[in-house]
Amino acid sequence: MAADLGELLVPYMPTIRVPRTGDRVFKSECAFSFDSPESEGGLYVCMNTFLGFGREHVERHYRKTGQSVYMHLKRHVKEKATGAAGGAIPRRRNGKVFLDLELNRDFNGEDYEYEDEAKLVIFPDHFEIPLPNIEELPALVTIACDAVLNAPSAFKKQEPESWEEEIQVSRHARSLRQLDNGVRIPPSGWKCQKCEMRENLWLNLTDGAVLCGKWFFDGSGGNGHALEHYRETSYPLAVKLDTITPDGADVYSFEEEEAVLDPHISEHLSHFGIDMLQMQKKTENGHHTDNNSRPRVSEWEVIQEAGMKLKAVFGSGYTGIKNLGNSCYVGTVMQVLFSIPDFQRMYVGNLQRIFDNSPLDPSQDFATQMAKLGHGLLSGQYSKPPMKSELIEQVMKEEYKVLNWHQQKGVSPRMLKALVSRGHPEFSSNRQQDAHEFFLYLINLVERNSAGSENPSDVFRFLVEERVQCCQSRRVRYTQRVDYCIQLPAPIEAATNREELLAYEAKRRDAEENMRAPPEPVRARIPFTACLQAFTEPENVPDFWSSALQAKSAGVKTSRFASFPEYLVLQIKKFTFGVDWVPKKLDLAIDVPDFLDLSRLRATGLQAGEEELPDLMPPIVLPEDTRDNSMSSMDSPEIDEAAVMQLAEMGFPVEACRKAVYYTGNMGPEMAFNWIIAHMEEPDFAEPLTLPSMMDPGPSTSDSPMGATPLVNSPPEESVAILTSMGFPRTHSIQALKATNNNLERALDWIFTHPEEEESDALSDMADTEPNDNAFSNANSHSDSTLSPERDTSGPRVKDGPGRYELFALISHMGASTMSGHYVCHIKKEGRWVIYNDHKVSLSERPPKDLGYIYFYHRLSSS
Repeated sequence: MAADLGELLVPYMPTIRVPRTGDRVFKSECAFSFDSPESEGGLYVCMNTFLGFGREHVERHYRKTGQSVYMHLKRHVKEKATGAAGGAIPRRRNGKVFLDLELNRDFNGEDYEYEDEAKLVIFPDHFEIPLPNIEELPALVTIACDAVLNAPSAFKKQEPESWEEEIQVSRHARSLRQLDNGVRIPPSGWKCQKCEMRENLWLNLTDGAVLCGKWFFDGSGGNGHALEHYRETSYPLAVKLDTITPDGADVYSFEEEEAVLDPHISEHLSHFGIDMLQMQKKTENGHHTDNNSRPRVSEWEVIQEAGMKLKAVFGSGYTGIKNLGNSCYVGTVMQVLFSIPDFQRMYVGNLQRIFDNSPLDPSQDFATQMAKLGHGLLSGQYSKPPMKSELIEQVMKEEYKVLNWHQQKGVSPRMLKALVSRGHPEFSSNRQQDAHEFFLYLINLVERNSAGSENPSDVFRFLVEERVQCCQSRRVRYTQRVDYCIQLPAPIEAATNREELLAYEAKRRDAEENMRAPPEPVRARIPFTACLQAFTEPENVPDFWSSALQAKSAGVKTSRFASFPEYLVLQIKKFTFGVDWVPKKLDLAIDVPDFLDLSRLRATGLQAGEEELPDLMPPIVLPEDTRDNSMSSMDSPEIDEAAVMQLAEMGFPVEACRKAVYYTGNMGPEMAFNWIIAHMEEPDFAEPLTLPSMMDPGPSTSDSPMGATPLVNSPPEESVAILTSMGFPRTHSIQALKATNNNLERALDWIFTHPEEEESDALSDMADTEPNDNAFSNANSHSDSTLSPERDTSGPRVKDGPGRYELFALISHMGASTMSGHYVCHIKKEGRWVIYNDHKVSLSERPPKDLGYIYFYHRLSSS
C-alpha cells in the first residue's frame, strides 16, 4: 500500500511545497466565502499556495491553477453528552490535527467537544488519503502535511505586526516601596500639585503625588513636574490617571526611561484608595465606558436599545458582522454600504465574474474580498433561524434569549480588513478608529479599484461650489471641488437648554476646585436647523491672497451644492481635540429629521453685479534682501487709525495692527482682530506694511520676479512635472490638475480613477469642474438622476438630481472619543428599522436618531 501511495503521488511531488518562513497558511477560512473547517463541506488547503477554499470554490482553483493536491480539514462539533461523561475531556481523533487553529467562539467550550480530521485529496478524481499516514507517504509529503497542520493561521501570523513594540515588565514592579502617608486619590477632579494643570496627570506610585507630564511617549504636553519629582525623590514608577481600566493602565518608569508593565498595578493603586474595577465598567461586547459618567452609560443604553425585548431577524440582508476586537467601525460601514443597490449590484450581482477573473491569490484582490463579504451579508446563508426543536430545548433550559444571539454567528471581516488596511498606520492596528475616516478611506479604495468599470461610489459623489470673496476689493472667485460627505458643525451656543448647560459647567468647575464628585452631566440639545445654518455661514479664509490687491487680505468663503448626490452622507462634528491631542466627543443630541430638503442650498454661480477676481497666481517669494518695493514711493494706504489704536491697546504690535486693519478693508476692529489671531505666528507679523506697486492692477505678464503670473487655465508646471515623472502622460496629468483645482494629492487619486480613454467615450462619462460660463448652468440641469453628459472631459462623474432626501441609515458611536468605545448602525429595511450590533441583528424599537454620528440619506424621486 505504501508503494501504491508513493507511486500515486509521484506526478504531483513537484507541486507540493513545505511552508517556509513568511508563507501564510489559510486554514481557517475560504478565500471566496466564509466556509471553515466547521462548515459542512470543510475546508481545502492548497498544498502549493496554502490558500483555503470551501467545497464550492476548490474546483475553480483547480481549473485555474492545475494544482491537484489539497489538504481537507474538517472539524466536527458535538454537544457534550449529559451524565457521567458530560465532564469528559473533548475527544480528538488525531493529536496533531488543527494545532493552533483557534476555537470557534460561537460555541461554549464547556458544552461542546471537537473531533478533528484531515486528509489529502487529489483532484480531479477526489482520491482521499487519511492523515496522519507517516508510514505510507513519501517523506516530503509527510513533512509538508505536518508543517501545514502546525503552522499558525494566516491571520494569527499577521496580528503581531499590528502592535507596537512589546512593553516589558518593570524591574521595580515587584519590590516597589509605597509610603504609608495616608494619601487617598479621589475618582475625579485631579490637578497637578505644582501648576494646577488638569490634563496629562501622572500618579507617583510611591508617595501618591499627582503631577503633570511633558516628555512621555504619548506626546502629550505639560510642565514636566512629574520628572522633576523623580529627580528629587528617585521614586521610579508613575501611572497616567485617565488610563486606568480593569485591564491595566499606562505605567512609566523614570529610571528605565520607558513605558513598562506593572503586574501588581491593582495592589499599588489600592494603596491610594483606587479600585480599578470602579474606574471603568466593561460591557458585554468588550468595549469600555466610564463608570462615573452617568450620561455615557445612558448613551450606551439608548443607542444599543438596552432593556428592550428586541426580536432577532434572520435571512438575506440581516446577517451580522463579527467584532474582531475594536473592528466595529468596519462592520457598521460595510453594513450600510451593502444596503445600497449600487454596491449590491457591483459586487454581489457580478459575483461569479469577479470570482472567475480573480488573481491567483484572491485574498489580495479588493473586488474579490468585497464580493465575498457582500455575498455573506446578502445571501442569508450565514443568518438562519433556529430549528423548532432547538427552540423547544432552549426554552426548557430557560435560555431562549441566549439562543437568539447564539444562532446569529455572523461573518468575519478579517480577510477584507487585513487587505484594505495593509500599510495604513491606524486601520492596520487593533485599536478603535473613526468610522467616518474609514468610510472615506474605503470609498477611495473603491474609486481606485473601479477604474474602467462600474463605480458604485458614484452615488456619493457630488460637486461643491466654493465662493471666495476678497473683503477689501469685494471681488469674487468661484471654484468647484469633489466631495463625498458633508460635515455639519454642532454649534453649542445654539443649544435650546443653554442655561442648563451653563449651570452644569459652573457646578463642574466648583466640584473640581473643591475635589468633590462631579455633578450630573447635562447633554446639549441642538436643533438640526442650527447645524445647517452654521454650515452655510461664511467662514474666514486663512492666508488669503487677493489677486485684485496682489497681496494678502481678508477673505470669506461660502459653500453650496453644485450637484446633489444620489445618496447624501452627513457627519456631525461631535469630536474635538483635548489639551493632550486626544479626540474627545461632545455630549449632544440633535433632532435630525427623517426628510430633508436642501434645494435652497443649490449653487447659483456668478451673479449679476459680481466682479471676478483676476486669474493671477501669487508672486514668487524672494529672499528678504531682494525686497525693494516699499511704501516710500507710494501714497500711504487709507487705514482706520482708530481701529489700529484700539488693537494696539490690547498689546499687539502697531505695525501688525495696521496690516490687520488694511487687509480686512477697514471693516472694524473685530474683523482685524480675527486677522491678527490667524497671522500672528508668521515671521513678518510685526514688520511694516509693504505692498507691491498698484500702478497696473490688471493681469500682468511682467518679467519682474515679483510680478503675479496669469493663470491662463494652465496648472503649475512643477505639478505637471511631478506627475509626468511618475510615468503619467502630460495631457492626462494636466486634466487631473485642472479637475482638482491644482491639488497634487487629489490629482493623483483622479488619475487612478479616470484612466485614459478615447475622447468620444470620455465626453459621455465626465463632468467639468472648471469654473466657466456653462459649468453652473449644467449643474443646475437636474431633471433626472443621470450622469451629466454635457460636461467637459476633465472632471469626475456625478449623479445630479433634486435635493430632497429621506433618512435610511445612521451610524452611532458610544464612548468618550474615536479612540475608544463602540459603533452600532441602524438601517431602515422593508419599512422597518433594524439594529446591527456586531453579529447581533434585531428589529429596532426606538432608533436613536438624535444621537447618531453619521447619517445616510437616499434621494427622493422627483415625482
